[in-house]
Amino acid sequence: MNQRARITMPEEDVTALIESSQKLQLATINPDGTPHLVTMFYGLDEGRIAFWTYGKAQKAINLSRDPRVSCLIETGEQYAELRGVLLYGVAKPVDDPGRVLEVGMQIARRMTPGVPDEDLRPFVELTGRKRLAYVVERTRVVSWDHRRLT
Repeated sequence: MNQRARITMPEEDVTALIESSQKLQLATINPDGTPHLVTMFYGLDEGRIAFWTYGKAQKAINLSRDPRVSCLIETGEQYAELRGVLLYGVAKPVDDPGRVLEVGMQIARRMTPGVPDEDLRPFVELTGRKRLAYVVERTRVVSWDHRRLT
């Protein structure tokens, strides 16, 4: 077995890392073809990455032109601890305003564990007025877990 095959995570480990993390690196494509890379908090919509952003943000402008994205979730400090999931996909816009707010609530809950929804909702509703939401449909997944090397 080659080293790449040894470090690839099974699907349940990929799911566990996605569920346990709060932030990802989101890459969209700028008009000149260069990557636009930002850190985003995210929620989960039936297991799919969901995020929101202001409508005038560069990532939203990029997604309106080209919906392809890469999402990187990684953890570990030392080489032997590194784990990560790289999702390639298409960011599908969420059109329903109620669902946009639900994506915002998903993100807020993950960012502030234990805070009751009634305390989160006013902030989410206020900031959600100018936001767009997206759900990422996966097209490819690459994963690694260097702990499997030992």
